[in-house]
Amino acid sequence: MEHPAHVSKTALPGVGTRYDLRTEAGPHLSVVVRQDGRRVLAFHDPEDDDNCKEAAPLAPHEATALAKLLTPDPVAHLHQHLEIDLVTEHVPVTKRSPYAGRTLGATQARTRTGASVVAVLRRTAAVPSPTPDFRFAIGDTLVVVGTREGVDAVAELITGG
Repeated sequence: MEHPAHVSKTALPGVGTRYDLRTEAGPHLSVVVRQDGRRVLAFHDPEDDDNCKEAAPLAPHEATALAKLLTPDPVAHLHQHLEIDLVTEHVPVTKRSPYAGRTLGATQARTRTGASVVAVLRRTAAVPSPTPDFRFAIGDTLVVVGTREGVDAVAELITGG
């Protein structure tokens, strides 16, 4: 079970707010959030907790970058095991398409290519997750997701190329 971190907050009149964290390993860290938005990361002397040993001023973009580094990524473990890059493409249905006026099911796109038509854009509306009986019209734009090869295969299938 994870132990909650104990952070204390101290107002610094005319300066901002100081947040203190004593780590499980013992060192004491502070972050001073100045009234102008700047941050200062401070490391305290282990012999004298009131004495600041070192301080690192952080620009806003540096504070944001540090926060991202310190925030656990709940799906990071998935990236270690997945090497598949998915792409999204818009594929137009033109008058040359052999599937203009026919249904999504007639294409057998997912079975034949492994890629999926996840939406159809039609004039001023979008049809998310079209069913196999969805009928394509000239001027539709298909939103296709899959591997590069699969998406290219759907584009070739739909355009008749």
